[in-house]
Amino acid sequence: MSVDPQAGTDLFDRILSASGPLVALKAASTAELLESFRLIARRTGQAVYLWRPQEGLVSLRDAQMRVPGCTRLGDALRYVLQSLHFGVYLVEVPPGPISATDSALLRQLAKARIGHVRKIVLLGSTAAQLGGLGDEVAMVDADRHARSTAPRLRDGRWVV
Repeated sequence: MSVDPQAGTDLFDRILSASGPLVALKAASTAELLESFRLIARRTGQAVYLWRPQEGLVSLRDAQMRVPGCTRLGDALRYVLQSLHFGVYLVEVPPGPISATDSALLRQLAKARIGHVRKIVLLGSTAAQLGGLGDEVAMVDADRHARSTAPRLRDGRWVV
């Protein structure tokens, strides 16, 4: 599988520059996205985590290191709330409605105003699942054509 590192970096930058901590990512293929985020985490040292229902919360940077006690979504969201460090948390939203407890934790994360950056990226979520969160969720499209064309400074070089 060939992953475009520029597309992954651009998408990561758009997630970090999103208006709030909750981001719903619209993507056709999450497998390629996860691979590009894994590469970004390993190359840059960024704290990027992935939560899946069957695996729990896993670090993409540290060779699949699991975070203990975070197998359920509610536990993982509580971990994010208590974390005092920068982090991007990718969450594969399970099919069906989001539970009231998880929805309340997501709302609490959206309203938390803190000095450090924590982004919760919801993968595979539908509009019906996010209905209760309203305007608290920033929408980001992973499509390559949605990328910004404005040049930006990256590692001392201008890139488009």
